[in-house]
Amino acid sequence: MRICFLGESFVNGTGDPACLGWPGRICAHAIAQGHDITHYNLGIRGETSSALLDRAPRELPLRLPEDCDGRVIYSFGTNDMTWHDDATRVSVAASLQNLEALLAWTQPRYPVLVVSPCPVDDVAHVDRLVALVEQMAIVCQQRQVPFLDVLTPLQQNAVWLTEAKAYDGAHPRAAGYQALAALVEAWEAWQTWFPSGGELL
Repeated sequence: MRICFLGESFVNGTGDPACLGWPGRICAHAIAQGHDITHYNLGIRGETSSALLDRAPRELPLRLPEDCDGRVIYSFGTNDMTWHDDATRVSVAASLQNLEALLAWTQPRYPVLVVSPCPVDDVAHVDRLVALVEQMAIVCQQRQVPFLDVLTPLQQNAVWLTEAKAYDGAHPRAAGYQALAALVEAWEAWQTWFPSGGELL
């Protein structure tokens, strides 16, 4: 199995001194449980969903040839809702259209999961993300794609919030990414791919 993780800096694992982020942690644990996988972290700092939509159809076939069990996980939206020049970098409507287009391209080719954007230390920004996540969940439900809301629990996670505030106002450190990884690993959709137990690495 080969899995591509596509999205922004939270996929990249920015701020994690272990350079694992949440994708590295959940894949390391899956391998420790005996699963034979290759994972590709394709997170890009500062990227919006519009840029992601442009590159995904080019990057995925290079890493997921037809003769392998290729799978895809998307996670984006925090950069879309960043306030810049009196508007968000990407409108909610455009962000949802990008999600729809990504899923329309991906679903016929690979199993796909979607993880919501993550919170930052900015109340107004988080409010915009809450509205976006509600609509992303609807799009995924309509397309029968599993969707995990990590925004809501991470807003209440003291480790995530403390580390992000102390670092750069957005990105956590190792413990914060471990908390996010634990949310994904406990997700039924991920467990369907990788039934496992034990402690998260």
